[in-house]
Amino acid sequence: MNQEQRGQQWLQQLLDLAGVSTQVKTQASPTSWEESCWLVIDDSTLTPEQIQQLTGPNGSVLDSIQYLANTTLNLGVSAEEQGAYTVDLAGYRERRHAELQAIAQEAAEQARETHREIELKSLSAAERRQVHTILKEYPDLETYSRGQEPDRRLVVRLLRG
Repeated sequence: MNQEQRGQQWLQQLLDLAGVSTQVKTQASPTSWEESCWLVIDDSTLTPEQIQQLTGPNGSVLDSIQYLANTTLNLGVSAEEQGAYTVDLAGYRERRHAELQAIAQEAAEQARETHREIELKSLSAAERRQVHTILKEYPDLETYSRGQEPDRRLVVRLLRG
């Protein structure tokens, strides 16, 4: 069984156990911003309330499902066979990525204009990684994380030159 099949089977079983009657599809990463196996929950048979429940406030439930998938599916698997999984529902991941790009751009502009550190709060660990990756394209800026969970923040600052 390959990575996609394992992920699809695991997520399907989780949804079945939760009483959510839908299917799980796999797809190639729709963008170059994340190399992982995408597990997409089919929303065509779900009510808006079910979609909202599975997504959760600020994507928290979807993030938790994704965390469980990555942890569970990589347990006992050799390092070279481990893989990353992204769980999506109703296009949430791509919409959120676009929001994170705008947040990163705004933070970059603020850091350049004010020459001060800009702290980004309320980002999940996965979202902080995405913003780190987005801002790698700016050679005059650096990013790092500060604090401890659940109050960990991403800091953007202008490099001293």
